[in-house]
Amino acid sequence: MKLDKIIAVRTAKTIYRDADKVIKLFNSDYSKADILNEALNQARVEATDLAIPRILEVTKVQDKWAIVTEFIEGKTLAQLLRDEPEKSAEYLDFFVELQMQVHSKRVALLNKLKDKMHRKISETTLDATTRYDLHTRLEGMQEHQSVCHGDFNPSNIIIAPDKTPYIIDWAHVTQGNAGADVARSYLLFWLQGDFDTADKYLDLYCKKSDTAKQTIQQWMPIVAASQSVKGKEKEREFLLSWVNVVDFY
Repeated sequence: MKLDKIIAVRTAKTIYRDADKVIKLFNSDYSKADILNEALNQARVEATDLAIPRILEVTKVQDKWAIVTEFIEGKTLAQLLRDEPEKSAEYLDFFVELQMQVHSKRVALLNKLKDKMHRKISETTLDATTRYDLHTRLEGMQEHQSVCHGDFNPSNIIIAPDKTPYIIDWAHVTQGNAGADVARSYLLFWLQGDFDTADKYLDLYCKKSDTAKQTIQQWMPIVAASQSVKGKEKEREFLLSWVNVVDFY
């Protein structure tokens, strides 16, 4: 297994390509339980008809845990949006359709979205009163069983040469209310400073799925708080600003 071609560097992990394989190599202090859970959840999603890279093995490389998957040739949707801005409306429509396809799937053994968010809210630096309010709001949200990718953005969609859209990076997948997944995608566009696309995306998703925009907006403070636990300091400050100033009730 060769580790001489780096694809990406992320917090606590580095992703390499070795011929037709991708090796996600975690830092030595990364939780083994979290790594095995990630691999298990991705394997469970493989049982659907979604096009995703298949897990080939979970192993140790240089005394570090690694998840090895298929390498998917192609361009990301983010690359296509940059290269062909005149097709932005078409690509955004495609992005929403694909996310709705993900949300239509059911995988009974996936981790519960609400459980994960309750845990993340408890880990924030927010004061006890705000945490209590967020826990209460979260508990009041409707229970669903949709597959929620958890990091659905154009960089995690690879368009293969045969035009098949492969969805990658299933580290955050859960089952729950699709509104939380949409709120997360909306906030990701905001984090990139692409406010116009964020608003167009939300309008389009709500129109296509016949979802009231208010139901997505109610998820924003909850999702922002849960996502603030990890990430860069500036991103954390931005996400917490949504918790502190946005009130949709």
